[in-house]
Amino acid sequence: MELNQSNFSDVFETKTQAVSDKLADYKTRRDQLNVMVRGKLDKRNEINSQVKELITEVQKQKALRNEANGKVAELRKIRLEKTNELKMVRAKLRSTVEDKDRDSGKKKNGASSRKIREQMNKLEWRHQTGQIGPKKERDFFATMKRLQAEFKTLKKEEEASSSSVLKEVKQAEKRQQKAHDAVTDASEKSEEAHSLMMELSNEVDRLRGLANSEHLGLTSTKGDADHLHNRYIISLRCIHSMQDILKLSGTKKDQESERVDVTDLMSRLMEGQTLSDEDMMLLQRN
Repeated sequence: MELNQSNFSDVFETKTQAVSDKLADYKTRRDQLNVMVRGKLDKRNEINSQVKELITEVQKQKALRNEANGKVAELRKIRLEKTNELKMVRAKLRSTVEDKDRDSGKKKNGASSRKIREQMNKLEWRHQTGQIGPKKERDFFATMKRLQAEFKTLKKEEEASSSSVLKEVKQAEKRQQKAHDAVTDASEKSEEAHSLMMELSNEVDRLRGLANSEHLGLTSTKGDADHLHNRYIISLRCIHSMQDILKLSGTKKDQESERVDVTDLMSRLMEGQTLSDEDMMLLQRN
């Protein structure tokens, strides 16, 4: 269609309506995307806040683990000392028993509670297997009675001579066990702190992945929103240009009406009110 003075207004009014429809569509879609951008931004910031809190907890658990590991190292040294002490008193006990056995052997022709127990076991076995006949049972019982009396006497003497050493052994065993339990307890605390630290670290990695995903979505959505906004601005400028052309061909009354609109916009602006994109474009044109 050839553009001339007679169809000038019809053509531009039709185009203005078409561009206005596009303008409304761009604005609606842009605003929707901006809402999505805001939501993704809030979600990303929320996740990053959780990550920050978890990292603080990870550092706390790491400090607890390191402290527990240091305590474990110290307690292991103490346990080693107590273990060596226990070995020494046990060696002392064995030496005391051996000395007592030698002394008993000298006094009683080599007899000791251990050797007497061996004699009693041998006689008991011979009697149970029938090697001792009925005629010798009286001698068997008399011998067993004598050996039992000797065994009790020697055993009592041996225990009395080694009782102080035995007491030392028991005390050393308690100290060694206490040191071992302390090491075990500290090791468990260290392991608990380490396990929790690793669990929190894994959660930090997971949340960081989510935050990165939200950030990528935010960037993509914001790009789409900016693209629509640019198209919106271009469409708005097209409308204003066509309106300018129509104004030049219009009546003086139309021009005066637009000046009234501009005056109203200036008043609103001076009062601190927020103007739309269309209002700002109108002010720039005039």
